[in-house]
Amino acid sequence: MKIMRPTAVVGLALGLGVLAVTALTAGDDKGVNVNVGDPAPAFESTDDQGKPWKSSEHVGKKVLVVYFYPADFTGGCTKQACGFRDDFQKLADKGGMVVGISGDSARTHGLFKKEHKLPFTLLADENGEIAKKFGVPTRAGGEVKVKVDGKDEVLKRGVTASRWTFVIGKDGKIAYKNDKVNAGADSKQILEVIEKLGR
Repeated sequence: MKIMRPTAVVGLALGLGVLAVTALTAGDDKGVNVNVGDPAPAFESTDDQGKPWKSSEHVGKKVLVVYFYPADFTGGCTKQACGFRDDFQKLADKGGMVVGISGDSARTHGLFKKEHKLPFTLLADENGEIAKKFGVPTRAGGEVKVKVDGKDEVLKRGVTASRWTFVIGKDGKIAYKNDKVNAGADSKQILEVIEKLGR
């Protein structure tokens, strides 16, 4: 299956193409305020393979990196995902496990993961419920045009989450929170955080 990066023209110029964004829903939904030291919210979702995923099966076993991002196949989000891909082994060697969450569907996640050879799990949060548990603001969903098997296809997402990153320690508590994430530098910052936790 060959997937091309987005090339439709509406609104946002990207390094890899131009994103076509169309609002699908309205409103900004912010949930509770989760801070460092608080117990991490428990959550469940569907992963990029269409399988159920539960945080309770992972928290306590690894240092869990949970990063929320706006959308698959967009410039900043691709840069952020590829950063975590490139630093994946270093993070794993320090006991870290990476999980990316956005309002995209499990199928879109699967296509995005395959296109960029991402070695970590992506979770679908199409209605923004997980984002709300972490206090991550969401806004209207949207769509992006990509080529799948040589054909143009419009991939829709339910909500657009803000770019926030959390680290959940083995004790099940929030060890780190960043609500002003630099997409390209996120993985390096998280590597430093996990290194400090291991000392």
